[in-house]
Amino acid sequence: MTETEIDAIMRIMDAAFDPQWGEAWTRPQIESALQLANTLPTLVAATGTRTADPGEAVGFAIVRAAPGEEEILLIAVDPRERRKGLGRSLIAILATDARRRGADKLFLEMRENNPARSLYEAVGFRQIGRRKDYYSLGDGARMDAITFGLDLDKS
Repeated sequence: MTETEIDAIMRIMDAAFDPQWGEAWTRPQIESALQLANTLPTLVAATGTRTADPGEAVGFAIVRAAPGEEEILLIAVDPRERRKGLGRSLIAILATDARRRGADKLFLEMRENNPARSLYEAVGFRQIGRRKDYYSLGDGARMDAITFGLDLDKS
């Protein structure tokens, strides 16, 4: 992945992730993850299609592939481009790619109050686990993490 592509990921992530939750990765974390052969990025344009042009990118995802399964590590759409079906398109691209690589399951994990939950459920993800008190909030409170799975044979 080029520096310009990483710039696009950072631009989208900075716009999309609320700093209150501390979910955004740093540039060194992104660069380190992308050095692994099984960690794969995808950029999506406003048309809802994959793009190789970082200047066109309004959404991205990074997945980790393992035998028979893949996990969405990060996924985001620029807030100015939300509610246009781009998240759904991006997940469809990820599912197609995962199937092509031999996966039959796609996983993701999120905080329990993530507003994208309705999107994930609408495209077929189902809750398969809960990590109690996983997230630490600034006021000392804790929040659960929810694990979702998508059966790629049925989606």
